[in-house]
Amino acid sequence: MTKILTKHFDEPKLHELETYRRLGGYQGLEKALSMSRKDVTEEVKKSNLRGLGGAGFPTGGKWETVPPEEKSPGPRYVVVNCDESEPGCFKDRVLVARAPHQVIEGALIVAHAIDAHDAFIFVRGEYQNQYDILEDAIREAESAGYLKRCGMKLMRGAGAYISGLDTALLETMEGKKAWPRQPPPFPTVVGLMGRPTAVNNVETVSMLPHIMVNGGDWFAKIGAPKSGGTVVFSISGHVEKPGVYEFPMGVKLREVLAAAGGVKGGRKLKCVIPGGASMPPLVEKDLDVALDFDGVRAAGTFLGAGGMIVLDETADAVAVAHNIERFLAHESCGQCTPCREGSAWTERILGRLLDGKGTPDDLPNIQRVGENITGKVICALGDTVGVITRAYLAKFPEDFKKRAANG
Repeated sequence: MTKILTKHFDEPKLHELETYRRLGGYQGLEKALSMSRKDVTEEVKKSNLRGLGGAGFPTGGKWETVPPEEKSPGPRYVVVNCDESEPGCFKDRVLVARAPHQVIEGALIVAHAIDAHDAFIFVRGEYQNQYDILEDAIREAESAGYLKRCGMKLMRGAGAYISGLDTALLETMEGKKAWPRQPPPFPTVVGLMGRPTAVNNVETVSMLPHIMVNGGDWFAKIGAPKSGGTVVFSISGHVEKPGVYEFPMGVKLREVLAAAGGVKGGRKLKCVIPGGASMPPLVEKDLDVALDFDGVRAAGTFLGAGGMIVLDETADAVAVAHNIERFLAHESCGQCTPCREGSAWTERILGRLLDGKGTPDDLPNIQRVGENITGKVICALGDTVGVITRAYLAKFPEDFKKRAANG
């Protein structure tokens, strides 16, 4: 099985610069600096690398939307999003802890590609250990002369889930309330402090050194037709061997489950949440779905940030949906009325069903509330509030009908 990011994870001192360089570290940056900015972007476009933080937008295509210096004179920025807050996702935590220089090198490649002279790594507030590891690694990189062209600073989040969204993250960095911005313009045009900014996720930037060293064609051949390379999954829930696993893009869901030891205790599978708690679930008939952005979308859900949660037959779909909606209601920033009010209504209806106080009217009401949220909000959190319970209701209607009948 091809591994790219986790290939050297058995090296106990991989987080140290000496070990990282011994294994080929910073060769990708050196290669990138010997190329023109345009050629670096073209190589990344050729690789079919897509954003691995959830959106799946082509990485090279994103960089191309950064306006040239003559059209937008002044500073431009790189922001690495390490505000990993999606329930079920913990791969960035591992990637940063084990290979911080891989993240730093990737960020410096982005900086060269868009002609930025300042880079920031925005770390989830709860990731104190990762923050400390990155701080030490940045100090090593600076001492070795890698930060002469582009400075690098760490920033820490304060625990808000919504800050994981790129525009809300930028608002946070500017000292404002973490309210998502209404695009357009997009961050690559008007980003941090109103300047062009490339926001890329930890896993995405970590791929860049390997693309530079081995070439875009090499990377593209590893993955699926429109999703190059590998993807790292955080696998948790009812499996025998939870953990972080790396697979080529397009791997079948059943292969991933098998690698994690299958469903715990030999019980039957109920569903798999493929990309983090806010993604609609896949069921047993979907075991041969190809896990790449397009394959998963065709199955009615999203690859997201690779936070795979496995649930066995003992799970109650109503309880699962309520748990997710309760989280989303708590984390809603409150900017959009449909999300602010709709998330609270959805949580209350599901709570009533769980308490044995539901009625048959609750099921059409859930549908109606969801339909009045999706597509009427600024960010994906609101869309998720409208979609998630309807997805569980569609996949597991009997769980909901049983609860409604008990009211």
